[in-house]
Amino acid sequence: ASGDNTIKLWNRETGKEISTLSGHSDWVNSVVFSPDGKTLASASDDNTIKLWNRETGKEISTLSGHSSFVNSVVFSPDGKTLASASADKTIKLWNRETGKEISTLSGHSAAVISVVFSPDGKTLASASGDNTIKLWNRETGKEISTLSGHSDWVNSVVFSPDGKTLASASDDNTIKLWNRETGKEISTLSGHSSFVNSVVFSPDGKTLASASADKTIKLWNLNLDDLLAQGCSWLKGYLASHPDAVKVCSGE
Repeated sequence: ASGDNTIKLWNRETGKEISTLSGHSDWVNSVVFSPDGKTLASASDDNTIKLWNRETGKEISTLSGHSSFVNSVVFSPDGKTLASASADKTIKLWNRETGKEISTLSGHSAAVISVVFSPDGKTLASASGDNTIKLWNRETGKEISTLSGHSDWVNSVVFSPDGKTLASASDDNTIKLWNRETGKEISTLSGHSSFVNSVVFSPDGKTLASASADKTIKLWNLNLDDLLAQGCSWLKGYLASHPDAVKVCSGE
């Protein structure tokens, strides 16, 4: 995903570029693979989501309906549905096969920055510039609860692998942990000296990694809430999780 309006695919082993996917007319903010790995979805400042064939690099369809920038897109665990988060203050659900809009989730009072499905696919969580996280019922589109506690924009939200806990990253320089069932805050992880842009759980759920505008990644032991390590001082962007590990990579 890039400010040059393209998506590039890279060979993991060789580091070589495989292909460039062109079609968006503005910044591409987010890109994600479908669970089966056959399709990519991209979210752009041109207000659209595009689906792409991974093998051919060809555009499959364009999902139009948002009235402002699309900040984030994600597939449901079963791969049948997409959710998109937009600066128009809404989340939209889309049918992957038809490209048709299923529903619009409204309730945030500012831009929605991030959206994620729970591991069981039944719940969505959204992070917003209104300083809150909202939980939504996927089937009904109804709001379940609002998680309030951050004092600035919430940039990222993620479920733990078991689906019981959420972690959120905020411009208030903190990460917060939340009980999914009760909506109550469990703890606040403080240590970054600037905005926290992204957060991700390790596959076993015991460690949390956070990426910050302070140019560091911090690893947190969720059993002790202790800071384990920090590094990659060059980092300004986002983290990615691989199924077998949380990998912290650097490169100038």
